Amino acid sequence: MSAAHTARRVVTGLDADGKSCVIVDGPPVPMSGSGGMVWRTAAIPADNSGTQDIDDTPFDFALMHSGGSGFMVVDYPPGMSTFWHATDTIDYIVVLKGEVVLALETGDVTLQPGDFVVDRGVNHAWRNDTADVASIAVINLPALPVGKGRTV
Repeated sequence: MSAAHTARRVVTGLDADGKSCVIVDGPPVPMSGSGGMVWRTAAIPADNSGTQDIDDTPFDFALMHSGGSGFMVVDYPPGMSTFWHATDTIDYIVVLKGEVVLALETGDVTLQPGDFVVDRGVNHAWRNDTADVASIAVINLPALPVGKGRTV
């Protein structure tokens, strides 16, 4: 993949004859801030019967807690940090590029491309201490609360 490659979503479905096909081929849906929503579902299990694309509903934590799933790419610009938060989700995260710090109550973990995180709803924050953009892919799924539960 060249440095100029732009990430794209390839979403499969069924055509009018019931055959597997590509129903979406394009960039992630832009989110407020940096990054994009790759896909989301309203419920679990997901209803895969439709052929429509996701809408451009802006991301917020209420959307994360709506009972469905979410798949997004998040870009962290140099010097960026998030607020401390916990969610009632299990989040599967892959660092795609750059370096990002996962801040936890007992200390920080520095992550690099190819590292995986399973965030089980604990209190945490994110930070980019470098001069380069960092990107992560995140899949959110509903989960039972852990500890005091969600803060957002």
